[in-house]
Amino acid sequence: MVRAVTDMRKLFLLRHAKSSWDVPGQDDRDRPLSERGHAAAGVMGHYLERNAIRPALALVSSALRTRATWDRIEPRLEGVPVSIEDEIYEASRGDLLHRLRRLDDHVGSVLLIGHNPGIGRLAETLVGHNGEPEALAKLHEKFSTGALAEIELRITHWGELEAGSGSLVRFVRPKDIGSE
Repeated sequence: MVRAVTDMRKLFLLRHAKSSWDVPGQDDRDRPLSERGHAAAGVMGHYLERNAIRPALALVSSALRTRATWDRIEPRLEGVPVSIEDEIYEASRGDLLHRLRRLDDHVGSVLLIGHNPGIGRLAETLVGHNGEPEALAKLHEKFSTGALAEIELRITHWGELEAGSGSLVRFVRPKDIGSE
C-alpha cells in the first residue's frame, strides 16, 4: 500500500511544564516537574483531547521535565508514536528547524515538546506576524512553561520549512484554559 503525501502540515510546539529547582546543583537535564508543572501538563493533555488535537508524531526532548510533560499528556493522545531525542535538548531555533526539515513527508502533523529559548524563537521565526492577533500577542510576550502554539504551515514538504512559512492558529497557556 502506498501512503499519500499529506498536503497540509501542522506543527504543535509545547514548552515543557514548570520544572522544580528544589535540588541545589542538580544537573539541568535531570530536573523533574514541580507540583504545579504536573498539574499544568495534565491540564494541557485535557485541552489537546477536548480540542481533538492529535498529531501524527511526537518529538520529545530527552530531558526529564519534557519526558514527564509527555507522560502527563500521552494518555490523552493514546497511540501517537513518540521519539525521545537528545538533539532537542538545548536546541537552538536552527537546530529545531533542521530536525523538522528531516521529517518524512507522510507525517502531516507533529507535536514538538522542547525548551526555551529555542522553541519560542522557532515559533516566532515561523509565524512572524502571521496569525490570530490575540495569539500572536501572547506568543510575542512570552512562551511560558506549558504553553502550546499551533502553527499551520504553507508547505508541501517538511524540507521547505523556513522563516515566515507558518501562521499561528492559537497560543494557549495552562492559565488560559480555565477562562475558555
